[in-house]
Amino acid sequence: MKKQLAMLFTLTLFIAPHWTVQTSGVSVRLRGVSAVSESVAWASGAGSTVLRTIDGGTTWQKFTVTTDALDFRDIDAVDAQTAYALAAGSGPAARIYKTTDAGKTWTLQFKNEDPKAFLDAMSLWDADNGIVFGDSVDGQLYVLMTNNGGRVWSRVDTKNLPPALENEGAFAASGTNIAVFGKSHAWIGTGAASTSRVLRTSDRGRTWQVANTPLASGPSSGIFSIAFRDEKHGVIAGGDYRKEKEAIDNLAITSDGGATWTLVKGLSGFRSVVAYVPNTKTLVAIGPSGGDYSTDDGRTWKPIDGPGFDTFSFVSRKSIGWAAGANGAIGRLEFR
Repeated sequence: MKKQLAMLFTLTLFIAPHWTVQTSGVSVRLRGVSAVSESVAWASGAGSTVLRTIDGGTTWQKFTVTTDALDFRDIDAVDAQTAYALAAGSGPAARIYKTTDAGKTWTLQFKNEDPKAFLDAMSLWDADNGIVFGDSVDGQLYVLMTNNGGRVWSRVDTKNLPPALENEGAFAASGTNIAVFGKSHAWIGTGAASTSRVLRTSDRGRTWQVANTPLASGPSSGIFSIAFRDEKHGVIAGGDYRKEKEAIDNLAITSDGGATWTLVKGLSGFRSVVAYVPNTKTLVAIGPSGGDYSTDDGRTWKPIDGPGFDTFSFVSRKSIGWAAGANGAIGRLEFR
């Protein structure tokens, strides 16, 4: 019976994905989204905006996190009650807030005091363990970690990280520059330098390796998003955000945990987020100009009919997810 159910689930994923456009109630650009269940999702963006739905997206509630004008480029939810919101920016504009009461109150966990530092993205292994990546500072990569639910965010010793390339950092475009798997694996995609690279750790940040990738890289191009379905198989996507409809050297896959990357063609434009349908080889890659999907681990792609967005998140163990983008755009994607 389990085998039959697994086969049925796999077959359903070969049906084209379908968008349902929803109303967020805001007009700012949303670059963060985190799907919890078929009913619950969080979103975040400019103007200190944080939203949550508990009815599958029919309605979205806006929360007051702070009176300061911040740009929440990433949000990572643990459940319907608990979420972390990351504000991208330089100096004190770069912050991390957390709620444990469904958005009623928010605790400031981290406020950057380094004027050269800029936070880009965040990801969680679980409710207590998380990782943040920022642009390089003085030739050193910038990684923060917590193991106590964010009560303390500590910078990884630069001695344990490879030196940064000139101008190397990430693009705070979708909150998906970091992928995590299991209890200790993490991968970070970089850009804006002469070469786009992937940093990886298999021991929750104690040691790091780095690999060059074939994605085009420059001031406005590189890796915008990274996703892994297990310890070995992953994908990176991006391009040049100034050329949204071009797809030049902007997708690569790996089957050895990120040690080597193979360039793949097939996307139909710049893509700011890539994500696996949980527990499958099916992927979606989405950008402001549209989306594409693959059912064979990223080797071949087909366009998704419908609008474009900046970011996307799948519900755990479901082929359902939410996207968010410019002008408060929200969309729910289902394979059906």
